[in-house]
Amino acid sequence: MRNDVPISEQYRLAALDWVTQDATARLLEEGKTTYLAQRKAALGDIPDSKAEKLVKSSPDWADYIKKMVAAKTAANRQKVEVEFLRMRFMERNSEEATNRAERRM
Repeated sequence: MRNDVPISEQYRLAALDWVTQDATARLLEEGKTTYLAQRKAALGDIPDSKAEKLVKSSPDWADYIKKMVAAKTAANRQKVEVEFLRMRFMERNSEEATNRAERRM
């Protein structure tokens, strides 16, 4: 974090990053059912339960799940950064109010 950049701008940039990362995570989460259906369909005319078992035991499925979890983790980390900036702003406001009150005494 740079002290020469206002907290409001740091917050805006961090929030935009979070929105992008959250969108990536949500797309993967929402696409999970579609991805599974596409993979099962690619196996041809076999029972659904067998197709699901084959897909979910594949390295591709494991990679998809890992990618989905990693994306959500990245989004959550960025959300923590956004909240940290909000707290810094509140702390600074409180400190400035305290300083003003002390100067009036």
